[in-house]
Amino acid sequence: MAGISLAVAAIPEGLPAIVTVALALGVQRMIKRNAIIRKLPAVETLGCTTVICSDKTGTLTQNAMTVRKIFTNGKIYEVTGAGYDIKGNFLLNKQEFDAKKDKCLEQCLEMSVLCNNSILKHNNVGITGLWRRTAASTGWSVEGDPTEGALVVAAAKANIWRSEIEKTQRRIAEIPFESERCRMSVVYEKDNKQLVYVKGAPDVILGLCRYYNSNSGGVALSAAMKAEFLEVNEQMTQQAYRVLAVAYRQLSKVEAGNASEDVEKELTFMGLLAMIDPPRSEAKQAIAVCRQAGIKTVMITGDHRNTAVAIAKELQMFNNDSGALTGRELDGLNDGELAKVIDKITVYARVSPAHKLRIVKALKKQGHIVAMTGDGVNDAPAVKEADIGIAMGLNGTDVTKEAASMVLADDNFATIVAAVEEGRGIYDNIRKFIRYLLSCNLGEVLTMFIASIVGLPLPLLPVQILWVNLVTDGLPAMALGVDPNDPNIMNRQPRNPRESVFSRGLSRKIIARGLQIGISTVLVFAAVYYLKNDLAEARTMAFCTLVFTQMFHVFDCRSEIFSIFEIGLFKNKYLIAATGCSVFMQLMVVYHPFMREIFATVPLTIADWGIILCVSGWTFIIGAVKHIFSRRREPRSVFGRVH
Repeated sequence: MAGISLAVAAIPEGLPAIVTVALALGVQRMIKRNAIIRKLPAVETLGCTTVICSDKTGTLTQNAMTVRKIFTNGKIYEVTGAGYDIKGNFLLNKQEFDAKKDKCLEQCLEMSVLCNNSILKHNNVGITGLWRRTAASTGWSVEGDPTEGALVVAAAKANIWRSEIEKTQRRIAEIPFESERCRMSVVYEKDNKQLVYVKGAPDVILGLCRYYNSNSGGVALSAAMKAEFLEVNEQMTQQAYRVLAVAYRQLSKVEAGNASEDVEKELTFMGLLAMIDPPRSEAKQAIAVCRQAGIKTVMITGDHRNTAVAIAKELQMFNNDSGALTGRELDGLNDGELAKVIDKITVYARVSPAHKLRIVKALKKQGHIVAMTGDGVNDAPAVKEADIGIAMGLNGTDVTKEAASMVLADDNFATIVAAVEEGRGIYDNIRKFIRYLLSCNLGEVLTMFIASIVGLPLPLLPVQILWVNLVTDGLPAMALGVDPNDPNIMNRQPRNPRESVFSRGLSRKIIARGLQIGISTVLVFAAVYYLKNDLAEARTMAFCTLVFTQMFHVFDCRSEIFSIFEIGLFKNKYLIAATGCSVFMQLMVVYHPFMREIFATVPLTIADWGIILCVSGWTFIIGAVKHIFSRRREPRSVFGRVH
């Protein structure tokens, strides 16, 4: 009988089920915060994250582009209005200006609309563009790429509509945008003439241009003029503008019929369109939380370096010690050189998906746990390579979502940080119920072992131990799996992924509390047995002492740092309900005739319960006082603090 009792006591029967339930409930909590976990191991890895590599547009910014300035024919026009609303004016020298009175400005807007695949909609009615993907509509909205949408809106403010232009022009070919090319082209036919319209990164487009268009006609583009236009672009990007250049060329029928990158040469430069995408207000706060949590935030974008750095400074993620690299500069570094500087780089600009993959690999070689966002098909390799691959739920492709460990339902950087917090919380909760269950089981084993050593009868029957493990232990342990996060959870450094779940003193706490539970139970049993010479009552007292000691202990397990009085006794309503249910069922075992017969218990008096509560509660009180007066120092991560 003693061997059976010890075997039952030693096995934490509910542990596998509770771990599974805790993970499932944690995933549910993440879903409520717009983070959808596709691969369960990612839950644990999130708590170890040391670097988050994030796209800029739509994740760190609002993804609501608005054209603010247009440079053409040597003049800079300002554009008023907000968002996708077509109400707005053009200003020249702070005075309202009719866009159609400047032929170059009108042509620049027309070309930006034609070299475009977005739809401007009002109350779900398409106005212009080609259908790409559907977006929710309230008033004016855009379907398709927000950058292209901003160009369509700017043209609409000048009453320029693609549907009207296409009454006289017909699209016959498209060379789609690719991050490696940094440009997109379309071929149109107009009055039996074939024209290619190109838009893209200003430095790339100007490199393909031979002429410059003015109201007086085409002019040869000199090196001095090109430098002047690049300087205008530089000034705009330093103000956090995303800038696109527009150019065109007349083609032969043969060229138009075999449209390829070869037609993108000897272009005529039309102008620059500068747009702003404001940073998300919540992203700035989330980055500050990351910094406090020892997590470095890295911006990866296809934009100009100046634009990216300006946004990074606005988000307070770029300081005097931070560095920025372009894709071209990245290509000029070998792996060894990159390893030396990668920890200092905060912004990567003008990068391709291949660069993203290289950045992830380099960071992992430095020992970082990397989270990487992506949306396009070409981002899938980098997303898959990262420790935590994150796909965009609104604008991400199915291929990227398939490769990702997690999908953001709202494409928001703050959601990544929320997921990291939940990942840390889930791991903490697993430690909590492991501490609770193993210390309780150790207490049961020691109860039986000590009694056997000193020659006492068995304090507990196998059925009583099984009841404790499956019922009175199981419900509170499950409630620990949904315990609210510690107040300081995002003030800690990232956890070392090689760290054992029993590290940071957990083993010591399990052993210490197991000894307290075992000794307390044996002392109560021995006292009643010798003083009253009643084995049934002694077992009932020991049974209830064990259960109530564990009920007090579960509240002490809620935090390894704070006392129950600091984190709030009633913060976990599920734990209150679970302990209440366990106490009620234990009382049924003691007082209900049918249950008493099964568990061999006897009714207890009020005095008996007073003894049980005093013995059960003293370790809980000592633990709470110890938390208050002796705050345990948090261990530092091997990765150090991010500044």
